[in-house]
Amino acid sequence: MGHYLGIDVGSITTKLVVLGQNDQVLAKSYIRNSGRPIEAIQQGMEEILAQLGESISINGVGTTGSARYLAAYLVGADLIKNEITAHAIAVIDFFPEVKTIVEIGGQDSKVIVLRSGVVVDFAMNTVCAAGTGSFLDQQAARLGISIEAFGDLALKADHPVRIAGRCTVFAETDMIHKQQIGHSVEDIVAGLCDSLVKNYLNNVCRGKEILSPIVFQGGVAANRGIQEALERELEVSLVIPKHFDVMGAIGAAKLVKKANLSKTQFRGFDLSRKSCSTRGFECCECGNQCEVIELLVDHRVVACWGDLCERYRQTMNGIGHGA
Repeated sequence: MGHYLGIDVGSITTKLVVLGQNDQVLAKSYIRNSGRPIEAIQQGMEEILAQLGESISINGVGTTGSARYLAAYLVGADLIKNEITAHAIAVIDFFPEVKTIVEIGGQDSKVIVLRSGVVVDFAMNTVCAAGTGSFLDQQAARLGISIEAFGDLALKADHPVRIAGRCTVFAETDMIHKQQIGHSVEDIVAGLCDSLVKNYLNNVCRGKEILSPIVFQGGVAANRGIQEALERELEVSLVIPKHFDVMGAIGAAKLVKKANLSKTQFRGFDLSRKSCSTRGFECCECGNQCEVIELLVDHRVVACWGDLCERYRQTMNGIGHGA
């Protein structure tokens, strides 16, 4: 039996998935980074090991996400791919008829346009977080409610209020004003959901042809308030995959499986029990003054990047790279 590990390390969360030979999800882990991606990857590997047991063998590892290179150097990945490719391949295999993928994560959001199973266009959010999950996290904290209860509260609203959602700062100011004049928490929460959805559609999706069937994935897909607001704006029902929260990791695992590797570079699950850290320094050997990063496992440098001339870099032979 072949087992394939996919790792998706984003700005807010780290996701790990192990797929079986028939692409079934055998184990998965979803962890908040809390600013420490290495520790999150190690914790995720511990959780996967607890679900599958010590005897599990891995035939290939793929990484994706904004920290895909860090993850690859750390675990010994065989393939590195960008988020667009990973999310698309996960959905296409699951739902071939899909024409649009709406993905809203912690600090980035994206739209992927597909036609006949091929990515023809995509877009990602810019520096503003107003159309992302972190926007909801911040506002839920200010309202004193859990993010898990956020979506259900939105569904209880009688008269959702209008919140200025083009910027997180403006949204916070507007939300405080709405509280002060007496609007209910339910109406404010529903207004925040509408605000996020309009920001996403007006910015990330601007100029894109959003056609049905539409798949909605990413951690925010668990929020029923956002789902309902999206369906109302798009005037169509959304398809939400069973494993909506780890689709990037599923895509990475699928891609490395398709590579038909003869041997994996995976360092093993015992990496989760080793000392892992990074350190940086500025190289003064030339005018570039590169900021070089070294990755240490058990106090030994196993990878290095950031040096334009590759003076310090230890190349990872055999890794397949994507954009």
